[in-house]
Amino acid sequence: MKICILSRNGRLYSTRRLYEAAEQRGHTALIADPLQCYIQVTSNRPSVHYRRQSLVDFDAVIPRIGASITFYGTAVVRQFEMGGIFSLNESVAISRARDKLRALQILSRKGVGLPTTGFAHSVRNTDDLIDMVGGAPLLVKLLEGTQGRGVVMAETRQAAESVIDAFREMDAHFLVQEFIREAKGTDIRAFVIRNRVVAAMKRTAREGEFRSNLHRGGKAERIELTAEERRVAVRAAKAIGLNVAGVDLLRSARGPLVMEVNASPGLEGIETATGKDVSGMIIQFIERHAKRGNVGTKGSG
Repeated sequence: MKICILSRNGRLYSTRRLYEAAEQRGHTALIADPLQCYIQVTSNRPSVHYRRQSLVDFDAVIPRIGASITFYGTAVVRQFEMGGIFSLNESVAISRARDKLRALQILSRKGVGLPTTGFAHSVRNTDDLIDMVGGAPLLVKLLEGTQGRGVVMAETRQAAESVIDAFREMDAHFLVQEFIREAKGTDIRAFVIRNRVVAAMKRTAREGEFRSNLHRGGKAERIELTAEERRVAVRAAKAIGLNVAGVDLLRSARGPLVMEVNASPGLEGIETATGKDVSGMIIQFIERHAKRGNVGTKGSG
């Protein structure tokens, strides 16, 4: 089987592990920078090219599309889909996951538990927006932020108003979200492959920090999820349409709440904390499902 891994950096842990796992299982793997890929749009045989090489004969593609290149990256993935090539996560699902507001709206429609979230444009609505999410403390999140960047905790109402006004001055789109006190600076990353949680870790923020992201100095340890947490994680990934997802959960007094569904979850933290070969599991999933034409969206949307 020929597998194309779309990644801007072949030295990244996740990219390298996927490449190694594919090669170890007897497949041919290629790491291609999505920004160096170019596409031919034609009615007969749409194709993707990389370094003067056509990729039409590949069997599967693994998108590792960074948030900063979502538009072009998903266009490349969509072109693979148009050629009938199986994508681990399809372009439409990646786009849904990247749009945090859209993702939360989809999860809400499916009845998945969420922190109460507000979104507004006019400064006239700031007071009601703060009240809507239960008042301070609260979180203000840029829609484009990743790995904890663009997330601010406002501990008082005055601070919340100041942060919201500052984000509006930047002409930025942002969410205002309920702060879950009982989580106590921890969250859970559930790694989902299709209809199963294959690994899970608890992330704990370093002292003086409210964000538990590992890139922010958080610590990770293996954790056993409850049956309800597993169900919620799988439902969230399925609602967004992702075969492989990192679902971030908070343990709250009203049950597990989904913070975010990640379409390109990192592998280093989860493999290190759990000791599981998640990369190998991903390749095994591709082996079972990567058949020519097994493309749900056919590159639409």
